[in-house]
Amino acid sequence: MSQTYVTKEGLKKLEEELHQLKTKERPSISKQIAEARDKGDLSENAEYDAAKDAQGHLELKIRKLEAVISNSKVVDRSTIDTSKVSILSKVKIKNTANSKMMTYWIVPETEANFKEGKISVDSPIAKGLLGKKVKDKADVMVPAGKITFEIIEISV
Repeated sequence: MSQTYVTKEGLKKLEEELHQLKTKERPSISKQIAEARDKGDLSENAEYDAAKDAQGHLELKIRKLEAVISNSKVVDRSTIDTSKVSILSKVKIKNTANSKMMTYWIVPETEANFKEGKISVDSPIAKGLLGKKVKDKADVMVPAGKITFEIIEISV
């Protein structure tokens, strides 16, 4: 698995989610399995099958989350170079076609939330902006076609 960049807050959120899955969800599913097992013949017990499926999905989710956490590298905002766009940069851009201004914060995949203006470093827009400086233009391929953005401001 490749290294995942996260903020300190993002890592804390992942660790809290993992703790929730292990301490609340796992015991709950084990209880459901036990209750279904107590109802008799397991070969025709839909509740048992459903609980075992849920357990399998939960364990897979736990393993994936553990892998993400163990391969995470915390990025410190205070070390971000604001002369060019990079992960954790807050970027104000202008669509050159319609002069619409937008501000995005380029964050790790695990912290992306478009409603909050946080876009994944792996998104087409972020990939097009990475490494650019103020006043640079970036051609970005999106599903609707090519859009050209001008970098207006870079901050953290």
